[in-house]
Amino acid sequence: MNYKTRRTFRLGLILSILCLACLPAAAQAAHHHRHHHRSAVLPSDPSRMALMSSTALVIDQTTRQVVYSKNPDPVHPIASITKLMTALVVLESGQDLREQLTVTTEDVDMLRFSRSHLRVGARASRLDFLRMALVASENRAASALGRSYPGGIQAFVARMNAEAARLGMKYTHFEDSSGLHGDNVSTAQDLAILVETASKYPLIREITTKASVSVPVGFRGRMVTFRNTNPLVAKPGWEIGLSKTGFINESGQCLVMQATINNHPMVIILLNAHGHQARFTDAARVRKWLEARNHQVTVGQI
Repeated sequence: MNYKTRRTFRLGLILSILCLACLPAAAQAAHHHRHHHRSAVLPSDPSRMALMSSTALVIDQTTRQVVYSKNPDPVHPIASITKLMTALVVLESGQDLREQLTVTTEDVDMLRFSRSHLRVGARASRLDFLRMALVASENRAASALGRSYPGGIQAFVARMNAEAARLGMKYTHFEDSSGLHGDNVSTAQDLAILVETASKYPLIREITTKASVSVPVGFRGRMVTFRNTNPLVAKPGWEIGLSKTGFINESGQCLVMQATINNHPMVIILLNAHGHQARFTDAARVRKWLEARNHQVTVGQI
């Protein structure tokens, strides 16, 4: 190798080393640029909300528009969301809310052996049974409400299914008044209809948004406090008009709400979330996303 060749080789080697040294800085700058661009659209990008619920639906009641949906079509078991229809049937049938009902052994859950704070023999008004069913999701209370209907539980469930058909809930079916049966099923869109219908009843709105209710169903009429299964109703910053939770193994953690966010009444349906707090965390994510969506002008196509 002559002098000229050696010189050319050395210059090429030096240039190669310099280029390699510059690569990490260039890559870091490019990564920073991409990250900065993503941050500009992240708050209102529905694909990045990362909900833990397998199905979600959010409807703006003012415009009647679906503002967010995730896997909205499957038919899901709905667990205690069922109790909203139970309440509708009780109220629409005009049963006396002052009538005294008694918990019997027929109301004891022999399907899943779920626990209850409502003892056999406890007596209270139909209104108090409605409160326990909607606030604390008491299965024995929901069972007693159905059992005390004219014609018994079978007639009550038939009325539930007839009401679902009347409302246009095409993919909804009920087998009991509590939601313990895995064949109580619906879709997100059908449940949005149920939430909107139930929210028209001031009594259902009032009951489902109470943090707790106290009912004289303890021994010798002692007051027993039943706490709401949705802790969001007691949290500052939330303006919730209706709420109901549900859970059995088949359904996963479920939550339906009517809530006002940025002065817009919204129906929020969250189904089959995994983890005890997942549905409430998802609701908070939806609220944050809606608030960001309302205030932010997005860049590019979302």
